[in-house]
Amino acid sequence: MPDVPTILLNDGYGIPQLGFGVFQVPAEDTARVVGEALDAGYRHIDTAWGYMNEAGVGEAVATSDIARGDLFVTTKVWNSFQGRDKTLESFDASMTALGFDYLDLLLIHWPAPENGRYVETWETFVELRDSGRVRSIGVSNFQPDHIGRIIEATGVVPALNQIELHPYFQQRTLRDFHDLHGIVTEAWSPIARGRVADDPTIKSIAAAHERTPAQVTLRWEIQHGIVVIPKTVTPERIIANIDVFDFELGADEMASIDALDDVASGRMGPVPDDFNLA
Repeated sequence: MPDVPTILLNDGYGIPQLGFGVFQVPAEDTARVVGEALDAGYRHIDTAWGYMNEAGVGEAVATSDIARGDLFVTTKVWNSFQGRDKTLESFDASMTALGFDYLDLLLIHWPAPENGRYVETWETFVELRDSGRVRSIGVSNFQPDHIGRIIEATGVVPALNQIELHPYFQQRTLRDFHDLHGIVTEAWSPIARGRVADDPTIKSIAAAHERTPAQVTLRWEIQHGIVVIPKTVTPERIIANIDVFDFELGADEMASIDALDDVASGRMGPVPDDFNLA
């Protein structure tokens, strides 16, 4: 089994640096696909209420011979469930779907600033953490001003911020902010929805190491201290994506991938300040 490093969160808990994402995995396939990931050595699974596949994650965990305490599972509260009462409703629904009596990490999925409820939602997250039903709490797609507001309101710093991050959109300013406040950076879409497979720079580095472009990209992020949650439903890629801990990129190779950053147009997903979908 791959020896996946653990990153220490600011609350004292640890998170496996490489996990398995289930965004856009069909509900009817989730239990099988997550089961294959667990068999391949993944111990960190990332889902969300909005993915509509939490029950499949829970089924895979329940039917696995892996102890619940050896797994790290994340889910998220969607925009339309922000605010105290709806957050509690969403959390209860997620826990029922997952079949868990505690959760490792709960995230606010998007700040949805026009809704004006992410601070209240964060206050509710603190309550859930203090009750012991959630071990760690964090955010997703938050910008520095959003994070600043929730810290000011509660005094509680998120353990982690899950953001779009890949070679073409590296979020260096936000990562520096995270480092300053002791917040772990986690990358969604870490291989840029497969775009890295055709990148000449990454392909050249991959050839030199006899690896795939996806493996090289994940290795680049890991060496930057970033948590990654690649998603795939292909069995061979499930295995390949976790097989990235027995080689290392050199300084020049890291710099070559660093140079691919495109701050102006590299983003592939929504702009957090403008994304308020209910």
